Formats: sequence, C-alpha cells, structure tokens
Amino acid sequence: MSSIKPLADRVLLKILEQEAKTSSGIYIPETATEKTQRAEVVEVGESEDIKVKKGDIVIYDKYAGIQIKEGDAEYLIVKNEEIVALIKK
Repeated sequence: MSSIKPLADRVLLKILEQEAKTSSGIYIPETATEKTQRAEVVEVGESEDIKVKKGDIVIYDKYAGIQIKEGDAEYLIVKNEEIVALIKK
C-alpha cells in the first residue's frame, strides 16, 4: 500500500480492527459492533498543516474519507481536519 501517496492536506490511514472479544471473554458478533474509528497513519501529504506522522494512532470522523480495500486491510484517505484526536501510547 506504500505506493499510494496522499496529496496536499490528506492522510492515508489503515483502519484498525475492533476487538471481537471483551475482557471477560465474551465474543461480540460483527453485526453487533459499530465501525471502529481508530486507524494508523500510513502516509501523509505535503501540507505543513498536518500534525500527525507515520505510525501514529488516531481517531477520525465517523463518515470521513474515501475508503480503499486491499486484501484483508481497509484504508481511508482523509483530509487533515477529519482527524479529531491522536492516541498517545
């Protein structure tokens, strides 16, 4: 997927999978879960306004971006302003 380079103020995100099992061991069916809004930054555009870098884990707007699927992985190309938070490790 590294062949995709977002332009301007856009960011390429890899959507992170949501846990299918709770901490107490209960399995949650996919139909009962809401789509995750956490992703890893894969590539960033050239804009100086972008505040995230490769490898950061972020939260993005629920209906943000253009979705791309490659193999089993899902990606989004979003505008910088559609990223609402950075998750600190």
